[in-house]
Amino acid sequence: MTEVLLTVGTRKGLFIGRRRGGTWEFGEPHFNAQAIYSIAIDTRRSGSPRLLVGGDSAHWGPSVFHSDDLGATWVEPQQPAVKFPPFTEASLERVWQLQPAGPEAPGVVYAGTEPAALFRSEDGGESFELVRPLWEHPTRSKWVPGGGGEGLHTILTDPRDARAVTVAVSTAGVFRTEDGGERWVPSNRGVSAVFLPDPDPEFGQCVHKVTRDAADLDRLYLQNHWGVFRSDDSGGTWKDIGAGLPSDFGFAAAAHPHRADTFYVFPINADADRVPAGHRCRVFRTRDAGETWEPLTRGLPDGDHYGTVLRDALCTDDADPAGIYFGNRNGEVYASADDGDSWQQLASHLPDVLCVRAVVLG
Repeated sequence: MTEVLLTVGTRKGLFIGRRRGGTWEFGEPHFNAQAIYSIAIDTRRSGSPRLLVGGDSAHWGPSVFHSDDLGATWVEPQQPAVKFPPFTEASLERVWQLQPAGPEAPGVVYAGTEPAALFRSEDGGESFELVRPLWEHPTRSKWVPGGGGEGLHTILTDPRDARAVTVAVSTAGVFRTEDGGERWVPSNRGVSAVFLPDPDPEFGQCVHKVTRDAADLDRLYLQNHWGVFRSDDSGGTWKDIGAGLPSDFGFAAAAHPHRADTFYVFPINADADRVPAGHRCRVFRTRDAGETWEPLTRGLPDGDHYGTVLRDALCTDDADPAGIYFGNRNGEVYASADDGDSWQQLASHLPDVLCVRAVVLG
């Protein structure tokens, strides 16, 4: 069985697990008492991947750390890695997302922040610069914070074109650039905003997560604040595919790393009742791009369950069959080594799980 590294960001520190053979082992937490809102694993380097972590200390504030030895040691830049320029009159609240670009852009790492902004690094995530055209987008004055703040929480790069980037903001919706960030266009046609007077606006949707299909790179999947959607034209238009789910409200969405038309969601009862749909711990999978859904429950708790899964607390690794992982606000972590067909509990009684990321080693 392949060796896997699993990183778990919680409200009070980062936990790192490794599977050797069939056995999982977790060490002591890193960044004690810091909330870990974002993790990235950059596998473009030779040797060990670089781990990037967006931490938030109640005393020292937010920062970005990196490790080149799988968490044995960590480096924090002497100057803040992510900092708003003075002209913005803004200050960093937290780093919601860290996303390495593909091999077509070596060294490039993106960061999504609160207040909602995109930053770009060309040195592997050690220093970042604001992507100014998105910050100055003409719609920005009408962006409204969501329940968790105004965060840019999703960044998708396109392996075919380093200049094409898609981001999602709560609650401004999806925006795309095809010229390296000089021009950004809203890409929300068909995504509902049931909480607004106009339920189908150009922007203002409360998008919770976006992910890309493994085989059809123009196919995107979107978990909304009410609604699960698919785009077959890189976000130009969206189609509702939530029929068949017990609830189409939720936060997390993850695509299978190899299988076409396959992705996963974790339905939540409602925006005013943020617990698992039907009080059941269930991941739902589609293998036909949202035409049908199946609950994945073998090995998961079968009684009443109240552990909410947040937007970055569901992920896959790159194995085949794929490892699927999720953590919840009960402090539980679950893993599947067979595309989600069966599950085992890896950890319990952790602090609230905010994000998970995994990678196959060697």
